[in-house]
Amino acid sequence: MSKYILEMDSITKEFPGVKALEQVQLRVKKGEIHALCGENGAGKSTLMKILSGVYPYSSYSGEIYFDGELCKFKDIKQSEKMGIVIIHQELALIPDLSIAENIFLGNERSKKGVINWIETFIQTNELLQKVGLNESPETLIRSIGVGKQQLVEIAKALSKEVKLLILDEPTSALNETESDNLLSLILEFKKQGITSIIISHKLNEIAKIADSLTILRDGKTIETMNMKEDQVTEERIIRGMVGRDLTNRFPDRIANIGDTILEIKDWTVYHPANTDQKIVDSVNLSVKKGEIVGIAGLMGAGRTEMAMSLFGRSYGKKITGQILKDAQPIQIKSVADAIRYGFAYVTEDRKNLGLNLIQSIKENMTLANLKRISKKTVINERKEIKEVERLREKLKIKSSSILQMSGNLSGGNQQKVLLSKWMFAEPDILILDEPTRGIDVGAKYEIYTIIHQLANQGKGIIFISSELPEILGMADRIYVMNKGKITGEVMKEDATQELMMKYMTKEGV
Repeated sequence: MSKYILEMDSITKEFPGVKALEQVQLRVKKGEIHALCGENGAGKSTLMKILSGVYPYSSYSGEIYFDGELCKFKDIKQSEKMGIVIIHQELALIPDLSIAENIFLGNERSKKGVINWIETFIQTNELLQKVGLNESPETLIRSIGVGKQQLVEIAKALSKEVKLLILDEPTSALNETESDNLLSLILEFKKQGITSIIISHKLNEIAKIADSLTILRDGKTIETMNMKEDQVTEERIIRGMVGRDLTNRFPDRIANIGDTILEIKDWTVYHPANTDQKIVDSVNLSVKKGEIVGIAGLMGAGRTEMAMSLFGRSYGKKITGQILKDAQPIQIKSVADAIRYGFAYVTEDRKNLGLNLIQSIKENMTLANLKRISKKTVINERKEIKEVERLREKLKIKSSSILQMSGNLSGGNQQKVLLSKWMFAEPDILILDEPTRGIDVGAKYEIYTIIHQLANQGKGIIFISSELPEILGMADRIYVMNKGKITGEVMKEDATQELMMKYMTKEGV
């Protein structure tokens, strides 16, 4: 009997104008945690979609053997029946259904067509406890953030008979504490005999839990390594991924900070559904021209809710407080107002709130500032193409052309399109909410460089991140939030992970 639970041989997959995978080989041993690494667009997610039946047999060439059996999956139901369950990077939940309904959708706890809701809720609670999510099974998906939605996806996967669990960037929306809990959970699955494939750009996570590692670059297999026997280092992984050494994770920066461009006073926001619940509580903060201000906090601290409420009251009810731009009070009552006053918001939820995935790269990039490329409401296509090509080259977006549909891009390249969209709007103040979520280390460096360039142009930047090393590496000054309040303010030179965690768990004053 083969020691491999999974063998993928000579897998080749083409999209119009793009060869996504070329003769890829992947071997995964039974009961191991196998990491899959590569830059955005390297073909990792495409390979896993082939394995899980999202891309059916005959849409690619090559062979797949699972548990010694040749597989020709026509859809995801067939792969799940074999025990292969995938959790995609892009969430696939229905916002208007409850957590319980989403978890058991298509896998209902029923008898003769009648759902047993008591059993459904009991099992949902058990699954939520396993993934560390303290929510009611009846809570609607639209009422929880992206990080919590990711945990629901994992709970949904666990509700099925799993032999091989595929996790595509499972911790990208989680902070360090939640990520550690999830990694411990994957290790627990290993003890239970479950094999896992994890796609992650967080190399410290891979080093912590992976037994083996396969690197893809430009749709080809570069090498497969045993994490212990081959003494794998982060530097070696990066070299394999990007084809060169990457000595520094963050670009050098000489900050040129000017006068205060943005000031928020006594900003308070209530939950949109439960208007008695205060989500953001009397927040005061400021941002100067050319300054990168970090916002740190655990999941549920209120960072995203605060950012969305500032950007045209996109979140919340009973919003009170004052916004001053260049020392002058301003009234922002809509997203259109926010854009007009020079605000831009790069959302953490690019799929639902950031991009129109059925539109092209070109259409998405120019959407927030059509006036720049039009005259009397008529778009100058030549000018539009020139501007979009410039941004595509600047951000190194991998695509067949600027006419490629955004939904067909890798997650990281979608994130670059989203950032380009707001760069095209030429804002004075950028609110960046998890701007490098799901992006590889090489592309992160490129994004960091662009953020530095924007700051050097005198723009004020609010930088929200769940990764403490990223906050410490990028921010000139850091506010820390907990339970909707600012619990600390730290200058870059004084900031440490220990101090950040102290403020993250501190009650507001």
